[in-house]
Amino acid sequence: MVTQWWRSHSVRMRLTLWYVAAMAVVLGVYVFAVYSFVNQRLSDALDEQLRQDVYWVPASLFQTPDGSLMLNEPEQLDPEAPLPWVQVWSADGSELRFRNTEAARRPIPESQSIPTVGIVTIPTDTVPMRVLTQRHSFVAREGAISDERVVIQVGRSEEPMRAQSRELLLILLLGLPLALVVAGVGGYTVARRALAPIERLTTHARTITAERLGERLPVDNPEDEMGRLAAVFNETLARLEESFEQMRRFTADVSHELRTPLTSIRSVGEVGLRGHRDETAYRGIIGSMLEEADRLATLVDRLLTLSRAETRQARQEMEPIDLAELAENVAAHLGVLAEEKRQAILVERDGRPSALGDRVAIRQALINLLDNAIKFTPAGGQIRIRLSDLPAGAAIDVIDSGPGVAADARPRIFDRFYRADGIDASGTGLGLSIARGAVEAAGGGLTLESTGPAGSTFRITLPRAVGRKGPPYDEPSVRL
Repeated sequence: MVTQWWRSHSVRMRLTLWYVAAMAVVLGVYVFAVYSFVNQRLSDALDEQLRQDVYWVPASLFQTPDGSLMLNEPEQLDPEAPLPWVQVWSADGSELRFRNTEAARRPIPESQSIPTVGIVTIPTDTVPMRVLTQRHSFVAREGAISDERVVIQVGRSEEPMRAQSRELLLILLLGLPLALVVAGVGGYTVARRALAPIERLTTHARTITAERLGERLPVDNPEDEMGRLAAVFNETLARLEESFEQMRRFTADVSHELRTPLTSIRSVGEVGLRGHRDETAYRGIIGSMLEEADRLATLVDRLLTLSRAETRQARQEMEPIDLAELAENVAAHLGVLAEEKRQAILVERDGRPSALGDRVAIRQALINLLDNAIKFTPAGGQIRIRLSDLPAGAAIDVIDSGPGVAADARPRIFDRFYRADGIDASGTGLGLSIARGAVEAAGGGLTLESTGPAGSTFRITLPRAVGRKGPPYDEPSVRL
């Protein structure tokens, strides 16, 4: 319930509440510290007053002719100030020799048993008394040979000290809510000013839609937290804009690629429905429609393969791969296509390199690369599959002897449906995209290493299989 209430408030309000709570704790500690300090100083001042009182009593004490004691009390600067409480006992404490008016008005029965050294606090019916007892001597008569020794007690009520403490505490307690109100208003103002850039970013972000992804959030100060937040949002918007643009291109390309076989099927079907034909003509028409249907099915399958590779939905079985065995298998698999063009496929290897990856995905990628090499290498040419070890893994280079990739086509060579001008349009333009997606899904990479009139080199890089020293594997464990 408390959590729901807390979350129902804005960040500004929550920051204000946190600020007020922190200020309440700080002010509470401050009030306690000030009150304790002042109260201790007042107590010390009262003790110091008692020490001053006990020194003027012997000097002002005298003996009358009848043997009783009298005290010349000093004149008070403040007539309303309370008089000290004074009692004088005999040296052995058995006889009370003198008490002033204040002591007579407020007798303390326990005074005879009070220790003769130090200050003690004696509870009374109203406010405790603080009493200082000390032994002193005074000149009993003028011309006396020796002084008379007595026990002097001076005391003062704690009422003035407590009254001052109460006044101070009242002032502090009355000022505490006011200070919290001021802190709350100040905290709310500070929170509002601190969060104002976020409000502006929020307002501006609401105006950015799918049609306005080119807009960016304003960055007032790229060095502070708000500036970095806006920069991160702008980077996200840039990625979204790129993704939307890719999606639009993909949708347009797919629509174009699907329209061609569908239009062909429809056209062939409409032609077949015109007039009467013999069985051979109908078979030819149906055969043409089936060819276009096969082309359509192949295109859909490749799109699904590419989508699974890019979204990592295809299940990857990571295992050590003997690259030499894999290359020879793929070369044999596509050897028939190369023979039709009188091409030679050579597998070159340095030792027996191995790598870690999904065997099926890497095989499909290598098939796509080799199929492209066969397609673009002229009749009688040569294609090489070169295997080598790298410091961090292994590499498979597919080297053709074709015309190379044009300079303007290199940045888009791995884009879906991309086919350079002047290139045979019989393909779907998905081979390299699928190959790169399959390799990257397996933890590797596919790049165009070099290209020119003498041919192109495409490289697949894969992570090394840990524990591989040579055939067979010395250790079965592998890692990425």
